[in-house]
Amino acid sequence: MKHRSRPPEQDDLLRPRLVDMIDLRHELVKLAALIDWEVFEREWAGFFPSATGRPATSPRLVAGLLYRQHAYRLSDEAVVARWVETPYYQHFTGEVFFQHRPPIDPSSLTRWRGRIGEEGVEWLLTQTIRAGQKSGAIDEDSVKRVAVDTTVMEKAIAHPTDARLYERARDQLVALARGAGVELRQSYARLAPRLALQVGRYAHAKQFKRMRKALKKLKGYTGRVMRDLRRHLGDIPEGTLRDGIVAKLALVSQLLHQQPKGSDKIYALHEPEVDCISKGKARVRYEFGCKVSVATTLDEGFVVGMRSFPGNPYDGHTLAPALEQVEILTDQRSGLAVVDRGYRGHGVAATRVLISGTRRGLTPKLIADLRRRGAIEAEIGHMKTDGRLARCPLKGTIGDALFAVLCACGHNIRKILAHLRAWLVLIIATILNAMTRPDRPRQALTAA
Repeated sequence: MKHRSRPPEQDDLLRPRLVDMIDLRHELVKLAALIDWEVFEREWAGFFPSATGRPATSPRLVAGLLYRQHAYRLSDEAVVARWVETPYYQHFTGEVFFQHRPPIDPSSLTRWRGRIGEEGVEWLLTQTIRAGQKSGAIDEDSVKRVAVDTTVMEKAIAHPTDARLYERARDQLVALARGAGVELRQSYARLAPRLALQVGRYAHAKQFKRMRKALKKLKGYTGRVMRDLRRHLGDIPEGTLRDGIVAKLALVSQLLHQQPKGSDKIYALHEPEVDCISKGKARVRYEFGCKVSVATTLDEGFVVGMRSFPGNPYDGHTLAPALEQVEILTDQRSGLAVVDRGYRGHGVAATRVLISGTRRGLTPKLIADLRRRGAIEAEIGHMKTDGRLARCPLKGTIGDALFAVLCACGHNIRKILAHLRAWLVLIIATILNAMTRPDRPRQALTAA
């Protein structure tokens, strides 16, 4: 059910207001005034078509929690716990009086993300861009000159090895059979885990002939359990459990028949959509996740577009959708996009694209823009170290799409807060300088 508008809070003699407890010069207070919170109440209302049921949580509360979560690299549980402890967090999300209990259960954030989808989180990114323009962190014309690059957002999976995948598949099939009341001929619950450990020992000792022999035996154990459970499908009644068993059998069959260098390989049973991406890094040869396109302003490094691309497409084929997203979020078409050499053959005609390494027909300004392109690498690094872009915990391709945009929101929030802190320090320094120089106090205070 759609949320209900919060009635105005009346004064309470026993509880002071948050505005009387906090410093109104704090950057979170300034940021709360820059964001148009009514946009979420208006745009997110369409995601709750039902007129019955319990009213939804306040959109400002959810939006504020998502902002703070990705700005400070917090989990769902941690951001709710931090909300109870910090009055600035509560003021940022629209509270009037200090609250001593969590506003929502952390699992509510999971349901909200599933409800609003990619369109809903893009509204969060749009508001950070507008707040950055209001605060002066970016210029309004900066979105016309962007730098675009791709990176890998890894998934929350263990490093895929054949022994681990076979053992996990066998264990899950045995658990499903036990839940359906099917008695298997043999579960290999004692032999298979020991054999999986032995495969790792053989690999560590570089005894690859023994390793391959043990791995083949372990694969046979998983295949026997799969075929045994498949023979009992007729005894399992129709329903959700049977559908889950059929889907798991198909997944395990694909795992057992995949080739070492084949396409559509499975690297995790709980995340079969994960791609193996090689970015040419010396420290990490392969990364397991999805490709993410990042578009930042060329001058300030402010994120104006970010989206995931499942299937590991060619970088040049991601440029047109990335620039289209920038135009949708900012209501302005980018006139210049600076990219690296991986975008050759992009096929974009509406926007001028400068590819790194170009030498002919460039003015000194365009040469400076090409040199500025490398700054996007540092912005991506900050999103992975200071934010949560390094590892995506959300499930499926839709989880990748949501998480990528939310990481961009957190990066922009950190940039706006840093700008507001620097502006406050400048004002205080100007006032102190005027106080120490009595010869020109009026002019200095006027400039501040």
